[in-house]
Amino acid sequence: MSQSIPNPDAVLKYDVEVGDQGRVELIVPFATGARIVVYVRRESDESVPDLMAAAESSLGFWDNPLDDEDWNDA
Repeated sequence: MSQSIPNPDAVLKYDVEVGDQGRVELIVPFATGARIVVYVRRESDESVPDLMAAAESSLGFWDNPLDDEDWNDA
């Protein structure tokens, strides 16, 4: 069943196990035919909190009309 998510820029994280013949199956909340990008990274015991925080943070920081006005006039 396909459904759309409220924020199209949302970052989704799936913890999955590789199956037979290297297959991974994900059920995602996007409409059939939607184009998506998938990054694959091996899970490790190393802590990468900064990377995870950046990946999970909002892009709202960049949506600032006052800053846009300054940069558009530069």
